[in-house]
Amino acid sequence: MALGPIKKVVLGSLAFAVFWILAVFPAVPFLPIGRTAGSILGAMLMVIFKVITPKEAYSAINLPVLGLLFGTMVVSIYLERADMFKHLRVLLSWKSWGAKDMLCRICIVSAISSALFTNDTTCVILTEFILKIARENNIRPEPFLLGLASSSNIGSSATPIGNPQNLIIAIQSGISFGEFVLGLLPAVLLGVFVNALILLCMFWRLLSDVEKDSDVHQISLATMSSPKSLESHECDPITEHVTSQISPVINRDGGHSKNLKNRLSELDMCSDSCGEIELKKPVLSKKEATDNMLSEIGEQKEERFARGGVQGTMEMTTDLESGPQQSTEESKGQLNRWKRLSWKLCIYLGTIGMLVAFLMGLDMSWTALTTALIFVILDFKDAGPCLEKVSYSLLVFFCGMFITVDGFNKTGIPGSLWSLMEPHARIDHASGIAVLAIVILLLSNVASNVPTGSYFCRCNISE
Repeated sequence: MALGPIKKVVLGSLAFAVFWILAVFPAVPFLPIGRTAGSILGAMLMVIFKVITPKEAYSAINLPVLGLLFGTMVVSIYLERADMFKHLRVLLSWKSWGAKDMLCRICIVSAISSALFTNDTTCVILTEFILKIARENNIRPEPFLLGLASSSNIGSSATPIGNPQNLIIAIQSGISFGEFVLGLLPAVLLGVFVNALILLCMFWRLLSDVEKDSDVHQISLATMSSPKSLESHECDPITEHVTSQISPVINRDGGHSKNLKNRLSELDMCSDSCGEIELKKPVLSKKEATDNMLSEIGEQKEERFARGGVQGTMEMTTDLESGPQQSTEESKGQLNRWKRLSWKLCIYLGTIGMLVAFLMGLDMSWTALTTALIFVILDFKDAGPCLEKVSYSLLVFFCGMFITVDGFNKTGIPGSLWSLMEPHARIDHASGIAVLAIVILLLSNVASNVPTGSYFCRCNISE
């Protein structure tokens, strides 16, 4: 593609430079407006400089990508409400064999969840869990956070819904969901394995020290019980048994609490070195002492009922009526639990159905939007709080980015650069693949992966 007029090339490059600087450095001192506002500014400059017409700008916005991104965001929000990510945290900590095992689990789980629920959601949810585990066990979180960051990016490349740039590549190239997964799955599996291996080698000594310290900690906890505490613990069941029998009466009838406490004071328990119990009064067996006290309590209750008249009858009636009320509340609670469980099951099945529809080749954007709408209806309440959690700033950023990249392509600069690089980056040769991979790697780290993916798709690399 030939270069456009000099005026368009200069102004288009200026607008793209503004967008690129604010996208890579969103807090620059001279214009700290952020990444989203920077993309809008770049798009507006493309239109103001007449690099692209307003009609062409609206046409440049890729609605299928925005629809798929919005739908997957809503689905992820409802999955979070259905405790899906709590189950992931349980899976990470279930029967863990140590710090090395935890690191490998984080790499695997983060890769799988990123491929299915986007890498942003996975990182936000699991970062909190990793920091909590590190605080509770007094260990450094760096190895686990690095494993989460690297594995989530590797795993997210396995599916078109794993990250935004995959959405752009899959939709603009026309690659189906199944072909995308099959093409990248071997590389993703190898990448997750190599990544975990590198992290284990880097932090082997640190993880070994953590496991050694945890073993010492468990031994010290097991040997901290003193003989005195053990003897007092052996005497506790007798006191607990007697107290549990008389505490309801003490709580309900304050007038007789002194008599009961006096009776309890007669059981003056003292611990000998052998842990036996002695009584100052004539010695009775534990069973006889308890039976005598309970019989006296029953006599006092009968006397109170005889004196109380109507009041005592009302108290007994209240006790009888509390049973059916409590059972009704329990049945309502059980019904609510069943409703909650059924709703969770529907959310999980709906998500599986969405993935199956993707594999069947159905339109990914409309499938995601339909699944999101079904979840809203199943929730059967105002969807406002859930929809407020959608990252609308990211959607707006995409709109501005589509317009800016399309205007920059109309200057002819990307086409000219690709014409120079194409002979050295052919995908039918190993050297060409290496050159192309290096260029994409550098641009993704310098100019961000989302604009890079959009840029190469617009350049029609596949041709």
